[in-house]
Amino acid sequence: MTIADSIILGVIEGFTEFLPISSTGHLIVASEFLGLEQNAINKAYEVIIQFSAILAVVLNYRDKFTLQKVDLWAKVFLAFLPIGAVGFLFSSQIKALFDITVVAVMFIVGGILFLIVEKFFIKEDAHTTHDVEAITLKQSMIVGFAQVFALIPGTSRAGATIIGALLVGIDRKTSAEFSFLLAFPVMSAVAGYDLLKHYKDFSDANLMVLGVGFITSFIVAYITIKLFLKFLERFTFVSFGVYRIIFGVALLLFFN
Repeated sequence: MTIADSIILGVIEGFTEFLPISSTGHLIVASEFLGLEQNAINKAYEVIIQFSAILAVVLNYRDKFTLQKVDLWAKVFLAFLPIGAVGFLFSSQIKALFDITVVAVMFIVGGILFLIVEKFFIKEDAHTTHDVEAITLKQSMIVGFAQVFALIPGTSRAGATIIGALLVGIDRKTSAEFSFLLAFPVMSAVAGYDLLKHYKDFSDANLMVLGVGFITSFIVAYITIKLFLKFLERFTFVSFGVYRIIFGVALLLFFN
């Protein structure tokens, strides 16, 4: 992997991790185009850029990472449990799903779901929750079960959680914010597991390449979180649904 590759993947990870368009799907496709093998060193690199994205959440929401927010984090942890349990129990089956065709199909399915939810289920005056700290335990649990679908490549963790949140009466901006916070335990667990699994590979990795990717992903993720929330103050998720469908169809045409 070159520094140019590192910057490209860092930008993709930072930009797509918290948007409902699947960072994993985009990284798989980008790696294919760049001719990068899914070897141990490149896997270690992905751990690094995911970890930097986690730090972007912490910096953006540093006021939430205090002992005074125990109730909020209890809800976040409750929402994390389903994907944590299913991911642990069926990790080998989930890895078998990593395929371009699966990614493409799930892009399209997710896009259609966003369009359906926005068209038929979302009414602004029907939203009952407008603050992330006002989310109930029941809402958290339902969002957590929705997040399990993100284990299918191309689904998007952010997309699954946001759709689940919208369907239980959480407004668009608050749905996104809860998804950001929920990313912390999910991505920490994934990154921690991968670090233990690939720590030996870091000795063979180019530290300059890793450092550039880390910084790039962090900066892009930090900015993306802020811009995404501004976007949701004025617009819906329809554009993301359309993008997902177009991108998924393009993948099917290009790789089949």
